[in-house]
Amino acid sequence: MLNYGNDNSSALEAKYKAQKIAFAPVMFQAARALRNLGILELLMKERKGLKTEEIASRLNLSIYGVKVLLEAGLSLEVVRVQNDLWLLTKTGYFLQYDALTRVNMDFTHDVNYQGMFHLEESITEGKPAGLKVFGEWDTVYEGLFQLPEEALKSWLAFDHFYSDYAFPELMPIVFRNKPARIMDVGGNTGKFALECMSFDPDVKVTIVDLPGQVVKAEEAIAQKGFSNRINTFATNLLDHSAALPEGADVIWMSQFLDCFSQADVLSLLKRAKAAMQPESRLFILETYWDKQEFEASTYSLHATSLYFTCIANGCSQMYHSDDMLKLIAEAGLEVDESFENIGVSHTLLTCKIK
Repeated sequence: MLNYGNDNSSALEAKYKAQKIAFAPVMFQAARALRNLGILELLMKERKGLKTEEIASRLNLSIYGVKVLLEAGLSLEVVRVQNDLWLLTKTGYFLQYDALTRVNMDFTHDVNYQGMFHLEESITEGKPAGLKVFGEWDTVYEGLFQLPEEALKSWLAFDHFYSDYAFPELMPIVFRNKPARIMDVGGNTGKFALECMSFDPDVKVTIVDLPGQVVKAEEAIAQKGFSNRINTFATNLLDHSAALPEGADVIWMSQFLDCFSQADVLSLLKRAKAAMQPESRLFILETYWDKQEFEASTYSLHATSLYFTCIANGCSQMYHSDDMLKLIAEAGLEVDESFENIGVSHTLLTCKIK
């Protein structure tokens, strides 16, 4: 049975938390302005603190503008004031310099912020209603490379940040049995395939993805000179009748199944099983919200689920591990091994045919 969270706040504490939620979109923009306008960076450089007028003068901003942002920053706890001097806090430091925080914040602003106005519509209609701020597609993946430049840049940075940390750590596990052929299902821009090229000089990889995605992957692969070892297979992965190519020793699904509803996940797992030989292995790399070591990770994953609801496709989420394990079993597969705390916050499941 699922158990998580508590209700231990006093009434006063709970009301304060409620106000933080009520004004969260406003204060998010204040934090972003403090970062983007250089205020946090300046306070980091001037460790002894600066007055409002000094900050305004140094950054060529109005005293009024700096004042209202810094006062919001007090409640956000990203700055503090002492003897009329503004100082950076630890939270402010992470907001400015932490790569994970920057990636998440840019993803929130550039990809999610406007579309989240339509979250209720997404829930009631079962479709990504917020996606219409960018274009008329059924899913974000269909129009990914038609997104505005900043939105695409932030989407790719968000997607790659987590996998980039995980891939080097996973290579010895993937290659311990010397697979000759790997099928990367949902290969996107080819990052994993290219990582494999660097690790093993003989392996061949097939990237399976939507037509628009494989075109971008082919461009990246050609630039790196690996077109002779990486090929692509374009297909609609939402088509439950579309079989996956056979012959792979390893089938790789990284940050992929969270992009689908449970019904679609089950279909994909069944199709993976159909493409497997008895000695083949299916590798599933995901971030499960119940497997997180830190509360911040769980919080981030719950928020990311709402991106899937409102922007990506209207039907998927960052899953609880129990959901995935049930689907794996239902597909006729079983977990062979499990590796926790990979990269930032991933779990790797290796699966075989029952």
